[in-house]
Amino acid sequence: MHKVLEELGTIGIIPVIKIDDPEGAVPLAKALAAGGIPCAEVTFRTAQGEEAIRRISAGAPEILVGAGTVLTTDQVDRAIGAGAQFIVSPGYNPKIVGYCLERGIPIAPGCSNPSDFEQALEAGLEVVKFFPAEQSGGIAYIKAVAAPYGGLKFIPTGGINAGNIGAYMACDRVLACGGTWMVSPELLKAGDFAGISALSREAVFAMLGFEAAHVGLNAGSGEAARQGAALISRLFGFPVNEGNSSIFAGPYLELMKSPAAAGTRGHIAIATTAIVRARAYLERQGVVFDPASIKTGAGGNLNVIFARDEILGFAWHLVQKK
Repeated sequence: MHKVLEELGTIGIIPVIKIDDPEGAVPLAKALAAGGIPCAEVTFRTAQGEEAIRRISAGAPEILVGAGTVLTTDQVDRAIGAGAQFIVSPGYNPKIVGYCLERGIPIAPGCSNPSDFEQALEAGLEVVKFFPAEQSGGIAYIKAVAAPYGGLKFIPTGGINAGNIGAYMACDRVLACGGTWMVSPELLKAGDFAGISALSREAVFAMLGFEAAHVGLNAGSGEAARQGAALISRLFGFPVNEGNSSIFAGPYLELMKSPAAAGTRGHIAIATTAIVRARAYLERQGVVFDPASIKTGAGGNLNVIFARDEILGFAWHLVQKK
């Protein structure tokens, strides 16, 4: 997969922006990045799209910027010349797809049915825009048709919002989701960039679905862990489940046996629906993870990773939700 598309997958959300005034393009891009979404798809639905891309590319280089609603090869050239790093089209146009592929330009054409998907695979594409997503059956449709097309990833766009993005992003066949709700025309017209940042952050948290999974307490030895678990069970009726390295008292309290267990006091486990995207998001916030702590699940997929620094004496790690 093209590295730009891979990066879009780690970001997970692609704001779709219609810009009428390019003066606001850079402040908008920076507001998205401040909210945790360092990318934007600027549509060619207005005459200002090309100039907006040029300004974002020059003034906010931390943003992965692409061009949307691209309908002609001339628009492809203009978008790439302005600094666009990827192309999105509303439908599957073989001429535009072939033009981009010949030039090594990542493109996600709009597709909504098996015939479209098969054209995309025949052309050698690995990613398509699923549009219009909700009107075409939503995440249930993607799950129903994805099985025969194992080499294809989807970017659902159309009807995606903070209420349903979590369901889409929990599906491993979804690379990212496109949406407009964090960059509404009303917010753009008002120049409410703080509001755009707030909605972007809300979207990121909805996508990642962070939850406190459990707390690990360092008992120091197996015997101390057993005594602590027995006491908790007697007082609160929590079931005890002993493993090799720890004992769970109920689902949320883990008593660690080893004196070398992680954390000064223990550890906190944070569950997420998308651990790879969560890691990438937190790294953009300055978190440093310990590669030596990685644990993988079935198929070699990332399942657990610890941060390098503690929180109030507790180590903490991400864990992939089942």
